[in-house]
Amino acid sequence: MKYILASGSPRRKEILTRMGLQYEVLVSEVSEEHEDMSPQEIVQELSRRKAQAVADLLQNRELTEDSCIIAADTLVAIDGEVLGKPADRRESYEMIARIRGREHQVYTGVTLIRLPENKADTFYEATDVYVKPLTEEEIRAYVETGEGDDKAGAYAIQGLFGAHIERFNGDYDNVVGLPAKALQEHLDKL
Repeated sequence: MKYILASGSPRRKEILTRMGLQYEVLVSEVSEEHEDMSPQEIVQELSRRKAQAVADLLQNRELTEDSCIIAADTLVAIDGEVLGKPADRRESYEMIARIRGREHQVYTGVTLIRLPENKADTFYEATDVYVKPLTEEEIRAYVETGEGDDKAGAYAIQGLFGAHIERFNGDYDNVVGLPAKALQEHLDKL
């Protein structure tokens, strides 16, 4: 089986490599706009779009072996409200201030498309994350590192922000960007 990762995310690449999968990366641009949906529906819809865009790109290629596209989308939500990628450091500060001392959820939607049959499987994983209470100074210091600039929820659990996580309930890899255990189970079924 040939695997195609529909993402340029270094974190997703690391997870697939750790899982022992050989893959190539093929990224396509898709609109991340969405209608009024729940966080679970949003991540599944966006992962479907990403996977289908790559499947469409591969349509013109002569596939000589079975292939599986792996696409994912991750977002952070608190009280049912989505916290996307921050537009600037001020927004990063606001996001971190909102989640400090509280529980929030990280959702990752994954779509697998097996080619050439075009057999698709979409699922999501949710992880509850508890952030320690942080002072204004701690938030400012973290935001100034720039680590969370392009991350959903303005933080990276696998980076410096990991020291501010009190605990989590669910799959750590899901918070990083790809739920390895669930992914393996779905790949086995597909």
